[in-house]
Amino acid sequence: MADTPHPDDPFLDRLLAVPELLGASISPALNLLSWTWAGHGPRIASYLSLTKEQRAPVRLHAEDDDVVLRSWRRDGKEFLLALGPEADDRVRLTRTAIADMAPKQLVSAQGNFRIDGGELHPSGRWLVFGANLDPATGQETEASWVIRHDIASGEQLALARPKRPARPLPTINPQGTHVLYARRDRHPAGRQYWLVDIEGKTDREILNFGDDVEITASWAPSGQQVLVMADSGSHRRVGLWVLATSLIFWLLDDPHDQIEDAFIPFGSPAIVLVAANQGRRRSIFYDPQKRTRSAWQPGQGATVLPVAPLPGGAWAVRSYGARQPDDLLRLQPGAAQGQAPASLTGLPTLIGKLPEELLAPEELRWAAPDGRALQGWLYRAREPRGTVVKLHEPGQQAEERFDPLAQYLLRRGFNVFMPNYRGSSGFGLSFRQAILTKGWGGAEQEDIRSGIAGLIAKGIAAKGRVGILGSGFGGYCAWWGLTHSPTELVAAGAAISAFADLDLHHRTTRPDCRAEIETALGGAPAALAQRYRDRSPIHRVGEIKGRLLIAHGLQDPVVAPENFTAARQALEAAGRPYEALGFEDEGRVIRLRANRRRLWLKLAEFFEAAFSAAT
Repeated sequence: MADTPHPDDPFLDRLLAVPELLGASISPALNLLSWTWAGHGPRIASYLSLTKEQRAPVRLHAEDDDVVLRSWRRDGKEFLLALGPEADDRVRLTRTAIADMAPKQLVSAQGNFRIDGGELHPSGRWLVFGANLDPATGQETEASWVIRHDIASGEQLALARPKRPARPLPTINPQGTHVLYARRDRHPAGRQYWLVDIEGKTDREILNFGDDVEITASWAPSGQQVLVMADSGSHRRVGLWVLATSLIFWLLDDPHDQIEDAFIPFGSPAIVLVAANQGRRRSIFYDPQKRTRSAWQPGQGATVLPVAPLPGGAWAVRSYGARQPDDLLRLQPGAAQGQAPASLTGLPTLIGKLPEELLAPEELRWAAPDGRALQGWLYRAREPRGTVVKLHEPGQQAEERFDPLAQYLLRRGFNVFMPNYRGSSGFGLSFRQAILTKGWGGAEQEDIRSGIAGLIAKGIAAKGRVGILGSGFGGYCAWWGLTHSPTELVAAGAAISAFADLDLHHRTTRPDCRAEIETALGGAPAALAQRYRDRSPIHRVGEIKGRLLIAHGLQDPVVAPENFTAARQALEAAGRPYEALGFEDEGRVIRLRANRRRLWLKLAEFFEAAFSAAT
């Protein structure tokens, strides 16, 4: 890669300086707002801000660590921080009192020991978390157990021992009597919830709607009920499970309500529902006492999602659009027309006039070969020299949302196409689950291929000047396109932290991540060896005619570095040229600004060279 500065370097630097909002929460007392940013500094960082006064936010723990606020104590007097490599959960958990803001370390992960979640008991006596650890022996376990850690003595007790790997994400009710956690003991596609008392004497399954049925659950503020969201074939239904009776009351069970999330924020009597229709997200407030619903007022030109109520009747909301990076705003329901919500983070000051330089996409719709209706977004460069198809992971969606890499590729002269293949969220539960009918390497690849063919047929893209870019599964799609399509359709592929050998990926990933692969392929490799082989592009590298770039974070615990090594060995054995970038100091996501700059410059150079060859 040339070291000569490019005319668009200043624009690239402005994009890289935009913080990425990873999450937000409000304290139980509603007096403090927390959020987590990536990209604003060398590491992931969490911030605290007062909800009643406009003061500069406080950055939590300034050492050279990723810092994520994981949870609040129920009285709001303390919070729990995770310090360390956020991507693989090999972290240190520290408690911090609001009174002195001095973090005190409680537990630290070592070796292959991973910490999942973490909550302080309302009394302040215990810490409860998930870990692949037997506290009696100190040995690593295959599955993550639910651990109670005595803060004063350091004594640890296993409250619950799930049989198979999963993320239990244990949470304590406000009374401190019970711990709710998840299991995947029955089937890789399903999830059940269990309840164990704080002494670890009674551990029982409370929510199970089928071995392969996915559910999520969380405590209601009363601590006597659990909010439940369960897959139901064509849609998700929402209900409340009652601790005193072990009965569940379904509140919403309508196929027209394509609900994707449900939660009850601190300080709110209503359940907040996030629903989607044809890729558009909207929020609904549901009052479980009155059995009534009200729609959240839509944002103008942006998606607006509630986070939590603020003192004085306002709400903290998350707002984003293609030309508006994700931000937390103070929104006053019923405010006068034209009254702009105020930023709670100070983001507008940080990014200045950058939004004026950004481009918005247009919506595209087409039909897959089997007739399924598909949708995606097209960003048009002013003078296009080619088209880059940028792909997301299953369960995510392409939407009208700020994407700094897409904006940079646009500036460098590439159209950017973001299709929502079957398996994407935002289009209903049946669409999301349709990727499982044939499994990875099936109909979703035809969705992507038909989208590319449609762009060429319309004259938007040119033969020999289309490339695929993606991370994780998106990178797998880049491998698939190069090994299964002529160069007229896919001339180049950039696979970032990706897998091309599904059996190897299954063997080397974290144990709790194997369920996704087994769900997507219909079982484990031992029983489906041929299917895993047929769906693995690494066995067809000899057929690659287009250009290939592979990049990998060499500390990635999910798509392990062995995938990067195996891909290089297969390509060299087949005599196929390729380009490679390895990042020794990166994990699941390439986050460090210097590394992102290096990668994005390389991507632009790579696609430019690939498309120039078609001239």
